[in-house]
Amino acid sequence: MATGTVPAGSRALGASFRLPPKELAVAISLCLGCALLSLSVGAAGLPISGLVLEFLDRIPLVSVDSGLSERQAAILIQIRLPRVVLGGLVGSALALSGAGYQGVFRNPLADPYLLGIAAGGGLGATTALVLDLNWAFGPLGAVQLLAFLGALSAVAVSMLISRAAPGQTASLLLAGIATAAFFSAVQTYMLSRNPDTQRSILAWLFGSLIGATWDRVTVLGFYVLLCGTVLVLLRRHLDVLRVGEDEASALGANPAQVRMAVLLAASLLTAAAVSVSGLITFVGLVVPHVVRMVSGSSYRQVVPLSAIGGAAFIILTDLVGRTIVSPAELGLGIVTSFIGAPFFAFLLWRSKAGAM
Repeated sequence: MATGTVPAGSRALGASFRLPPKELAVAISLCLGCALLSLSVGAAGLPISGLVLEFLDRIPLVSVDSGLSERQAAILIQIRLPRVVLGGLVGSALALSGAGYQGVFRNPLADPYLLGIAAGGGLGATTALVLDLNWAFGPLGAVQLLAFLGALSAVAVSMLISRAAPGQTASLLLAGIATAAFFSAVQTYMLSRNPDTQRSILAWLFGSLIGATWDRVTVLGFYVLLCGTVLVLLRRHLDVLRVGEDEASALGANPAQVRMAVLLAASLLTAAAVSVSGLITFVGLVVPHVVRMVSGSSYRQVVPLSAIGGAAFIILTDLVGRTIVSPAELGLGIVTSFIGAPFFAFLLWRSKAGAM
């Protein structure tokens, strides 16, 4: 190679991080449509035209009559809007994490809860509920904070165990399984010893957006912005990792650094989402797969579109959960499992059929 010549792979890695404009426009439009639908449907029905005008009226120097009463406006701004925004952020976090894990492990069936995050978060929340802790740290109560710390602890334990074994990617998966089993066993023991708290613990484990506040939106929004930016900037590197570590190194990437950055960002995102919403399964599996079916397998498109698709998915499933058995609510994790479990079975069937 002549001196000063830039390898093709390096040029690809250093190319513009331009996002796919057409696909993004369609995805954003779909997400906004889902949000408006969710905002309008409920015990107190709100007209979509009134919602739009109410939002316009809150723009500085703009004054329009939305036609909504003070009570309707309060329901929109103080109850439904924070719930929809929080649901969108939770969906984005889980879908981004799923795309990141699938890229790192080079396995389209990888899930954000691989490294024991669900078990760690569940154990943290169970501990707070069993001990009846009522202290808070900023906008996060004891349940949310201990769920976040428990999820991160599980990831840390999985990574420490995997470092002692050969084959980092495979051993990390096995370490995550072992960590999840141990954390789940401790949680089950605590549940059996404290029957009075089982109802509240199970309600958290089923996942819900009840109690959404703007403070929680701010906390989760920080993690989505920070970690989501990392994943978006590294999405081209995930494409390079697909060809193998040796080839990725030859193309100018550092597989170890990329893997660690993506794992940390994805784990932080999942832990933050778990802390405010409980356990919501299959989002990180279903959404990236649907994006691949529609737009192709390149992570340059899968990562940003998964973020928007995940938001739309959770907003819609939350709408289903709070209306299908109204006036009661169905756990958000139950609704996503009804969708995700058959979809997962379909993926397994299709992969087996393709291998035959």
